[in-house]
Amino acid sequence: MSLWSKHQIFEKNSFVLLIGILVMVSIGGLVEIAPLFYLKSTIEETEGVRPYTPLELAGRNIYIREGCYLCHSQMVRPMRDEMERYGHFSLAAESMYDHPFQWGSKRTGPDLARVGGKYSDDWHVEHLIDPRAVVPTSIMPGYPFLAETRLDTRGMGDHLTANSIVGVPYTEEQIASASADILGQAMPDTDAADAFMERYPSAVVRDYDGNPKAVTEMDALVAYLQMLGTMVDFSIYDDKANLR
Repeated sequence: MSLWSKHQIFEKNSFVLLIGILVMVSIGGLVEIAPLFYLKSTIEETEGVRPYTPLELAGRNIYIREGCYLCHSQMVRPMRDEMERYGHFSLAAESMYDHPFQWGSKRTGPDLARVGGKYSDDWHVEHLIDPRAVVPTSIMPGYPFLAETRLDTRGMGDHLTANSIVGVPYTEEQIASASADILGQAMPDTDAADAFMERYPSAVVRDYDGNPKAVTEMDALVAYLQMLGTMVDFSIYDDKANLR
C-alpha cells in the first residue's frame, strides 16, 4: 500500500480523521503543558525581583484593562538588534509574579520591558493624556480620564490574596494593609508612607501624577510603568560575561 493510499484512509473516513486529530492535539498539549510542572526548577532566582506593590498591581490591572498589551510587548528577545534598542534580554524571573505575563508578540508601539526610569513621571503623564504632545507621529489613543479618575482601592486585599494563592509571596500583613499601602506609596508626606516602606523597602514612594490631593488611576499606571525593568541590576550579568 502506497503512502498516498494510507493517507486516503484519513480523507475518506471522518471518524479516523477525528481520532488522528485528537492524538496529534494531545501530543502537542503534553509538549506545552508538561514543562509547566517543573517551572519552579527552571526559573533561576534573581536578586532584586519582588512582588508588585498594591499601587503597581493596580496600575498593571489598568494596563490590561485598557488593552495596552495589544500594542506593546514586554519581552526583549536575545537578539542583537533588540538588545541594542531595548537593553538586556528578558529573564524568566522578571515575570515570575505576573499572572498573566505580558510578553506579547505584537509591537505597534515599542517594547516596554525596560521602560522604567527611561522617562520622567511628567513625560508619562503627558504621553498618556495626549500622546502626540510628546511623540508627534504616535497613533496611540489618549487616556486623559486616568488623571481625573480616583483609584478604587476596594478589594485590593482580595486581589493580593488571589495572587498569593498562585504563589506570589505576599504576607498576611501586606494583604491586610493593601488599601493603606496604595495611599502610602502615592502620598509621600503621610504617615502611611512610612508604614508602606517597612513592608516594601525597595519600592519608590512619590506622587506620580503631580496631583498630591488624590490618588488617581494615572498614579497607578505610571507607578507600574516606572517599575518595569528596574528590579534587576543587569551590570552584574554584564560583568560576569566580560570575565568569561
